[in-house]
Amino acid sequence: MKRLLLVALACAGLLLNGCAGYRLGSMLPKDIATVYVPTFINATTEPQLEVETTQALIEEVQRDGSLRVVNKEQADTVLTVTLKGYDLSPVSYRTDQRTAAREYRITLYASFLMTRRVSGAVVAESPRVIGEGVFPVTGDLTTSKIRGLPVAADDLARRIVQQMVEVW
Repeated sequence: MKRLLLVALACAGLLLNGCAGYRLGSMLPKDIATVYVPTFINATTEPQLEVETTQALIEEVQRDGSLRVVNKEQADTVLTVTLKGYDLSPVSYRTDQRTAAREYRITLYASFLMTRRVSGAVVAESPRVIGEGVFPVTGDLTTSKIRGLPVAADDLARRIVQQMVEVW
C-alpha cells in the first residue's frame, strides 16, 4: 500500500512539475489593468474599416476581462493598431455560373503596439496579425462585404487581444 502511495505521489509530482511556469489568465504585469484604444489607423484603400474593427476590439477586450477599456487619462497602457491590408478573395463558386463567386473571404492584416501611457515602454507588439471571415454573396457584392466584415473584424480583434494578454 505504501509503495502504491509513493508511486502515485511521484507521478503527481512529475505531472505538476511539467506545468511549472504556466498560468491561467492574463500574462500582463500586475500593474497593468486598463487600456486606452484610439480609433485604428486605416492604411488600406478600403474605406471605413477602422470603425468596425476598433469597435470589435473594444468588445473583445471587455469580453476577455483581462483589461478594462478607459479614456486616455486613466489608462495604464495605450493600444495603437494599424490596419495594413485588406484582401477579398473568392472561396467557392456558383454551380450554375462558374465565374460567379458564391462565397468570399475577407482577410485583414494589422499590426499593433501596446505601450505604457506614462513611460512609453513597450508592453506587447506584433508586426502582423491576421483576421479572416468568410461570407456568402447575397445580392450585390458591396452589401455582402458590409455583412461579411464583422466576422473578419471579430477574428482580428480576438487574435490581437490574445497576443496582448498572453505576452511571453
